[in-house]
Amino acid sequence: MSHFAPSHGALPTILTVPGLGGSGPSHWQTLWESSRPDVVRVELGMWNTPHRNAWVTKLDEAIRQAQAPVILAAHSLGCLAVAWWAQLSPQPYGWPVAGALLVAPADVDWEGAPDEIRSFAPAPRLPLPFPSILVASSDDPWASIDRAHSMAANWGSHFVDVGPQGHLNAASGIGWWAEGQELLERVIAASGDGHGHVRSPGDARSFLGLPTPERRGGDHPRH
Repeated sequence: MSHFAPSHGALPTILTVPGLGGSGPSHWQTLWESSRPDVVRVELGMWNTPHRNAWVTKLDEAIRQAQAPVILAAHSLGCLAVAWWAQLSPQPYGWPVAGALLVAPADVDWEGAPDEIRSFAPAPRLPLPFPSILVASSDDPWASIDRAHSMAANWGSHFVDVGPQGHLNAASGIGWWAEGQELLERVIAASGDGHGHVRSPGDARSFLGLPTPERRGGDHPRH
């Protein structure tokens, strides 16, 4: 059964969590921030020299300051910051973070991983305490598709393979990334009923796995 979480409003706050170097003006995170009033960037700081504990602390502050429920939209190393936050800052299932869209997570355990991201290794293996979708590209230079699938399995995330689209960033040419917006809306639907009630893990999983009408046409991300 779902449970009630006290809320000042039913609509979630969406926090973007960029990766190494931050997200530039053509990145889908930046475009979402400029086009949606409910989307706000988490200013993690030290974008080019990230430190795990510092990023987790900044993310925790942003989550506490935001109006719950919170949906996280993370990219690359930002996905690892989310996973570490969940491990170091335990919460009841679905509150205050109600869900997450995790895009192109970086493989911090890869032996060839850049020194800048090694402080985030090893990648957490605990299931996330909220519904999530992990989106991966089959030719991402920052993580193999098998490694991305392994992270999704460890975190209890619904896995979506979008085919060969690089690192799913500005260089991928995806612009505003309509497919990502669809997946974000699916996470929001899985997170609660819109009236402050958090869905149970089982109910959330069923929402994450349902195809949207647009996806039945075959031109959208593959599972």
